[in-house]
Amino acid sequence: MSHEARLTAAGIVLPRPYPSAGLYEKAVLVGDLLHVGGHGPVTDDPAERINGKVGPNGAVPLEQARLAARLTGLQILTSVRLALGSLDRVERVVKVFGMVNCAPGFNQTPAVIDGCSELFHEVFGDAGRHTRSAVGMAELPFDIPVEIEAIFQVTAV
Repeated sequence: MSHEARLTAAGIVLPRPYPSAGLYEKAVLVGDLLHVGGHGPVTDDPAERINGKVGPNGAVPLEQARLAARLTGLQILTSVRLALGSLDRVERVVKVFGMVNCAPGFNQTPAVIDGCSELFHEVFGDAGRHTRSAVGMAELPFDIPVEIEAIFQVTAV
């Protein structure tokens, strides 16, 4: 099954693309690698917006942070589709780098970024398995709870 077909079968609808928050490209293709810069959990629905630090002393509990990581993954997939024309050009997810806006003492960053990793596995199957780093940060832009970047190996046109 193609990646686009798997996405449709799972009932996953990708969000609209958002403009960059600064002077940079969201995705840059170099050879057969698509480098996708930092994305956050952006959404049009104010009820779905998640902001704040993650952890027991923060505003964002673990499960909500996992959802923020999934929303971020959806934004990344939107940028990948926009850059490549189709998710079917993705051969595999190579690397995910996840940053978590941590409240003091929070050390479950891998569990947060699993929200994105699980989405990539759902969409790409075995090609969605990747290397990963999940680190805690004192602050993230706009007080978002997660920021994630990724590298994808892609097929030539």
